[in-house]
Amino acid sequence: MPDERHWSKVPGHGVLQALASTTALGAELTEALERYWSIAGGILEGSSVRLNPPDSKFLHIESNLFSLLFLYSYFQAGIPASRRVFYAAVNQCLRGMVTGCDNLLDDEYKKTLDTDLPPTGTRFRSVLDIMVSDRVLFELLSDARERGEFSAAQLKAASSASLHGLLASGAEEAGEEAGVSDLLAPGDVLHVVHHSKTGLLFQCPWSLPALLEDIDSNTQAKTVRALYHLGIGCQVLDDMVDLAADLRIGRHNYVASLIYHESGPDEHARLRDWLGQQTGDRDDADLLDGFPRACEQAVATARGYLDTGTRELLTDEHRDFAQPLQVAIIERIGAGRFLPDTAA
Repeated sequence: MPDERHWSKVPGHGVLQALASTTALGAELTEALERYWSIAGGILEGSSVRLNPPDSKFLHIESNLFSLLFLYSYFQAGIPASRRVFYAAVNQCLRGMVTGCDNLLDDEYKKTLDTDLPPTGTRFRSVLDIMVSDRVLFELLSDARERGEFSAAQLKAASSASLHGLLASGAEEAGEEAGVSDLLAPGDVLHVVHHSKTGLLFQCPWSLPALLEDIDSNTQAKTVRALYHLGIGCQVLDDMVDLAADLRIGRHNYVASLIYHESGPDEHARLRDWLGQQTGDRDDADLLDGFPRACEQAVATARGYLDTGTRELLTDEHRDFAQPLQVAIIERIGAGRFLPDTAA
């Protein structure tokens, strides 16, 4: 883990170290990530692809913010430590699959595994990340069965649930892949599009515990509701950061919908003018700055969801972490310039 000097250089993320230290979840997260990497290495051993040792960023808490939040959700629900590590390792598998799919859809490469494949082969790197993550998941489930922790029937159901949890988000992505022609009303973007794309995706880490654990139904409902709110808040922040990119490729975007439907004729006309320009003539830099009313509305929406989510998720003992945790999320997504008063 990074030392204190490192954390002093990471604005807003000191709260992650504090939360991890207070709950001892930092060590559990490290164990889960190392378990994922170790199994992946064993799977690739003897093949024509070599897995390199993980770089220092792989275990840094700031690189695993959402993984820590999901792990915390198990902690506050009373799931025992050994199974928290198991679920956190499973989540890393799901993360590898989701990241690989996003890479292919967005024609980019955000690394999950570090291999000796040529750096130019980004599409196959993404395919490999998906294939290996799926096989790591199989081994995690098989090992749990061999230890007698769960029955074969439970793990068969869990395997299906882990896929089903991702499909709602994937189906929404598929629907936008060829581009969308209509700017939906802001409420429809939030409660239909982002509901599936990100709200339900943030609940995926509970697809297995919901089946395999005996947890009070009220506690579970509150926890998954908190994660849902965090997911929607994060997606609104993403929409602010990705406004120009989403408009270029024709994706649903909450901020674009606010501009079109609710921000007044001047901002509507400005958006229409921007869309009418040739791609090479468009000024994408700081596009949202030209739509202050839509920006203000989006900030309020994002704040509302993040505040509700963090306060629902955190126990009374950790409630003071709510606001700095929101700052860490905002910074992690890269939306800090739109919310300057959140700077640490």
